[in-house]
Amino acid sequence: MRTLRIRKLMLLFLLFILLLPWLLFVTAHYIESGTFRFSVAPLPNEEQQRQQNEIVEQIERNTERWSASDWQAQLKGLLDHANMNVSLFSASGQEIYRSDVNQTKRYASVERYTLMEDGRLKGRVELYLPKTNQLQVWSIFTGFLLALFVIGMEMRRYLIKPLEKLSASVRLLAGGEWNVPMPASRIKEIADVRDAFDEMVQGLKKSNLQQTKLEEERRFVIAAVAHDLRTPLFALRGYLDGLQLGIAQSPEKTAKYIAVCKEKASQLHRLVEDLFTFAKMDYGEGAIVKEIVNLRTVLQQSADSVEPFARQKNVTLAVRSAEACIVRGDAHLLERAISNLLDNAVRYTPDHGKVSVECGSANDQVWFTIRDTGPGFAPEELGRLFEPLFRGEMSRNRATGGSGLGMTISERIIRRHGGELAAGNDPSGGALLSGRLPSVQHAEKATER
Repeated sequence: MRTLRIRKLMLLFLLFILLLPWLLFVTAHYIESGTFRFSVAPLPNEEQQRQQNEIVEQIERNTERWSASDWQAQLKGLLDHANMNVSLFSASGQEIYRSDVNQTKRYASVERYTLMEDGRLKGRVELYLPKTNQLQVWSIFTGFLLALFVIGMEMRRYLIKPLEKLSASVRLLAGGEWNVPMPASRIKEIADVRDAFDEMVQGLKKSNLQQTKLEEERRFVIAAVAHDLRTPLFALRGYLDGLQLGIAQSPEKTAKYIAVCKEKASQLHRLVEDLFTFAKMDYGEGAIVKEIVNLRTVLQQSADSVEPFARQKNVTLAVRSAEACIVRGDAHLLERAISNLLDNAVRYTPDHGKVSVECGSANDQVWFTIRDTGPGFAPEELGRLFEPLFRGEMSRNRATGGSGLGMTISERIIRRHGGELAAGNDPSGGALLSGRLPSVQHAEKATER
């Protein structure tokens, strides 16, 4: 649809309001005079009446000189000045004088006078009066009113109605009606506002869908966390009740109960810590401490923290790096992310398996990989691996899995550092987790920009 700017529309309206009265005036003038010439302008009524009275008085006062050429010339001058013509007739009806022999002009009216003296007819006079400008004045006024009416209708069509429709659509939108059609307009400025509102509606719809999805995710998180908290709390309470009631009658049994309680307390601690970190990453709370970090050191520290768990399963942990992998970020958060990934790798690696960790740098980026000799990821798991509380087995059994937040936390920590984390399967077998982070030189360049 072709659009028109308001200023151009106003110029067209101004041209129209000037042109239409002029066209009607020219038409009325042609109807009155039969010509398009405007050399002789009609006289105002008062001036015309004065000249008419002067001419009639001149004729009445000089009835004896009607035939005199000098007087006729004088009368002709008065008639030409007043744009009038006259015909003089004797008492017998014989024409004595005619000012316009050819009678080529058209006149509005003819006034006839009969001159009497002492009861005796002295002659008759026919005075041809010029046309007035009354019709032309009315034509201009009518043209102006008609132009205003047409402009008003067009302004309603092009300006008022689209704005009214736009206002109604915005009110429906404010009431929560998302599928509101935005009215089209041929005025550029209104069309721009309409497009802006349309973009706003699309953004609000997208935001609303994201908010709905987020609310569903939060409800799922609450339900899953309640499930995960209930199991260790129930076991912890049962063993503490057993200790209180004296069920554990031997030192060995008491030590076993206490060990189980400590294990369940550790599970609760890890779950609460995961939830806290997840919420922190989810809401983007707190600024990340930007410091120079050697990722190779972070990988080694993470491996050391997971080493006891790996030793229980007889899983070998190997960290290799041919160079220092320097990045800028929060060492504590990065260690937390790598530890979660290593814990997941060790958890799903069978006994006597192997988990290998490598890091290096290339193209202003630092990369790291974590490989294990486990079964790898199922195809349906790869698309949901970083979703909150997703686990490969749906029973949520803690013997085979953690809280389901570790991978999500790791992915969000890496992303908060400007990097990427991807999951896949190694061609030689087992799972493969690969991540990339901006190198310290690249991070400093980005900060300078």
